[in-house]
Amino acid sequence: MEQLIVIKIGGNVIDNTPVLEKFLSDLCVIDGPKILVHGGGKLATELSTSLGIETKMVEGRRITDDATIRIVTMTYAGFINKTIVAKINACGGNAIGLSGVDASLIPAARRPVKDIDYGWVGDILASRINTNLLSALLSAGLTPVIAPISGTAEGHLLNINADTIAQSLAVSMSSLYQTTLLYCFEKKGVLSDVRDENSVIPLIRISEAAELKANGTIGSGMIPKIDNACRAVSDGVSQVIIGRSDDIISIANNKHGYGTRISH
Repeated sequence: MEQLIVIKIGGNVIDNTPVLEKFLSDLCVIDGPKILVHGGGKLATELSTSLGIETKMVEGRRITDDATIRIVTMTYAGFINKTIVAKINACGGNAIGLSGVDASLIPAARRPVKDIDYGWVGDILASRINTNLLSALLSAGLTPVIAPISGTAEGHLLNINADTIAQSLAVSMSSLYQTTLLYCFEKKGVLSDVRDENSVIPLIRISEAAELKANGTIGSGMIPKIDNACRAVSDGVSQVIIGRSDDIISIANNKHGYGTRISH
């Protein structure tokens, strides 16, 4: 079975132009099929502020009202997505920019209101992900670059968590490829001591994750990544690695000593 790498980058990479450009240059060097999923960074908040639109966050999640869904669509699926595609193509890659609404790539439903009304925030309908489209693009030598915007069956745009998109895509594509999921950010991996950049935990077994969360080793900001990583491995992804964007070549080539691996 052919190998596929699904890579997710977040705001700390996107917001730092030199870091982003190095990462994308390194990405072009990595052989084989790959999919890049990106988050939004600070641009949506900056644009909202400049337009006098209040940004509301609850537990790190953006409340997405009517005005905000316009902002995040313009920034995530527009400027950020096309900037990344342009930079990949400039360094010799062959990228195509997409969001979840293109060819119904990532169908979703509006998140039900429970304790919090997140507005136009969506939950992915994983069984309906358009794997045929992604496979066709990969077979044509293209690198899909996917923005975290989707839509409802009625045609309303939705803001989707990019970590969850990466996890859902990796699981869906595992029926067609031997899939590795990489979460790339500014740290070397999951740290046992947040004050020590070199205290990387090289391996976390799914059975250990709950205890690491309970005793505070894994902090609140890392919990969604760990949860998504454990779910991905449980659902068929070959391996999940959390590591620094600067180390993407070494991580992609499975060199020992880079990043934190999540496994059974």
